Parts: sequence; C-alpha cells; structure tokens
Amino acid sequence: MNTKYILKTNHVKRFFPIAGGENFYALKDISIKIPEGSMTILRGRSGSGKTTLMNILGALDKPNEGEVFFDDQNIVTMNEKQREIIRRNSIGFVFQSVSLIPMMTAYENVEYALRLAGIKENRKKRTEECLKLVGLTQRMHHMPQELSGGEQQRVAIARAIAHKPKVIFADEPTAELDSNTGLQIIKIFKDLIMAEGVTIVMTTHDVSIMGAGDVVYELGDGEIINGNE
Repeated sequence: MNTKYILKTNHVKRFFPIAGGENFYALKDISIKIPEGSMTILRGRSGSGKTTLMNILGALDKPNEGEVFFDDQNIVTMNEKQREIIRRNSIGFVFQSVSLIPMMTAYENVEYALRLAGIKENRKKRTEECLKLVGLTQRMHHMPQELSGGEQQRVAIARAIAHKPKVIFADEPTAELDSNTGLQIIKIFKDLIMAEGVTIVMTTHDVSIMGAGDVVYELGDGEIINGNE
C-alpha cells in the first residue's frame, strides 16, 4: 500500500540577515515527509529549528529556498490570500500557551472558532462533539479559570479540531503540564487521529513522549540529525 504524504519539504532553507552581511541559517536543506493520519514529532533542543520548521509547514512563514507541499499543493508559490485560505480551512494550531478567551466558557471558546471559520450549520452539534472527543462533556460550561491546566489544553485542542482540519500543528503542547497530564494529552491526540483522520505534527524536547510518534525527526542546529520516517 502506497503511503500518502500530507506534507513534504524539498531542500528547505530559512535564514535571517545578521551583522556583517552574513546570514544565520535557522534551517539548512530540510527534506522530510509526513504521512497522512500519523503523529509526527519534531524533536530538538531550544534553537534547533523545530518551531521555525513548524511555522513553514503551517504556512505561517516562507522559506528562502526550497519547496513545501501541503496536500500536493506547493504553498511556497502561493500568495498570502491563498495561504490564509489553507490555514483557515485545513490547519489547526495548538500552542504551549492555550490562549483561551477568559470571558468565554469552554463551549463558547470552541463555538467561537467555528464562527471565525465561517461555519454556520450544526455549530452546536460540532462544538459538543469536539468537547466530547477531548473528554470535557461535563466541563463545557466552565470558565477557563475554573479548569485545570490539562483541561484548558484539552479545550484548546477541541477548538483546533472544530473546523475539521487536515493537520493540527502542536507547538510544545505538554511543556506546561506535569508528566501524567502530558501523557493524557498525547492519548487524546492519538484518539483524534483514529476518530477524525487528522494528522498531528508536534514539536517537543520531552524524551518521555518520543515513543508516541509514528514518525520522529530530530533537529539540531537547523538540520535533520535523525529520523525514523
């Protein structure tokens, strides 16, 4: 059976000008493939380039050189409007800081994401469905400050999947959580892959969750130094 790759990069380089007319290379000749319906982990220390790579994969940034294919479309050659449509319709983001709206309940935070995506039909059903998927049916009408850190992150995940994206990018989603809660979040991700068919791309430096990845790429100084693709 042929593997379908939802994301591919070919010889991606990202650099920034520094003093003296030199360039600092955050990414150096990165070529990777991310299978559809998988959990792919980008591992590396702070400054390794993993967040820069995630931003490029998620159409938040462009490389200086190379190609990036999202569902067989080269997003590097797209204009900003086209890239915005890809982000709005096909991508969800989960960050280390959950950034929930404090004046809204868990339900309202998720439902608001559907409004922003322009989805008008079945918002109540989809909001409740997403909160059920992350195990928060009994907590959906609580305010963020009434939820634990792990529960807040679960709301953020429910919000990210609400519009049924093809890929969720999670940047250090367990960094602020204790080990047990972090493992619960990983289990939710794995369950979502099965239930929703979504692809998860996650950055981390936590060695305890490396085994959860179907594919693991390790970065160091802007280069792939190890990969099990």
